[in-house]
Amino acid sequence: MVAAEAREFAGLLRHCEQVARLNWPLDFVRTARLNGRPVVLAANGPGPKLAARAAEVIKEHQELEGLVSIGFCGALSPALSACDVFVADKLHGVPQALRVPRCERRPGKLLSIDRVATTAQEKRILFEQTHAGAIEMEAAGLAAKAQQWNIPFYAVKVVTDAASETFPLDFNRLRDREGRFSLPKILAAALRRPSAFPALLNLNQRCTQAAQALGDFLADARF
Repeated sequence: MVAAEAREFAGLLRHCEQVARLNWPLDFVRTARLNGRPVVLAANGPGPKLAARAAEVIKEHQELEGLVSIGFCGALSPALSACDVFVADKLHGVPQALRVPRCERRPGKLLSIDRVATTAQEKRILFEQTHAGAIEMEAAGLAAKAQQWNIPFYAVKVVTDAASETFPLDFNRLRDREGRFSLPKILAAALRRPSAFPALLNLNQRCTQAAQALGDFLADARF
């Protein structure tokens, strides 16, 4: 399972056993057992390149049965709310269908691009253009690796921001050279715009709640 940030695994780790930290060249990587099966949990930053690199590092050390892209996403569909789990059966622009875990959720189309949709207007336009229910940044890079290695691929995300929501900062301008979100840049931008702090704190709280919802779902799903 590959995410962008370690915090996206917070809810899932509560359900894991035999969790062990590994010294691999990734931002975060653990082995564990989930429902009696061995899993690798890795995070290496946002975007397709960093996600694909995470998959490559895992494959160098482990035989892979499949890849699962997990983590946060933004809603494009007005029907989705914060902490809703979104199960994808299709990636926009990718002809191959995705595997879907056994669960009661109705799957939908996911948009995976290397940028954050920061405004309600941008989300509305993307929804009209793609008819995707949600947007995120890593699944496309992982889907390409899964296709290359001929292994099953899944994408299970959790909503952190509604389609009607506009972020107080443009997070696309707050990434470093490798594409990771830069905490110093975010803090500096927030200090220049103090009115952003309440919205950022609210978003942070929602991310914590969303990670718990995602973890509970993944623990019950069967891949």
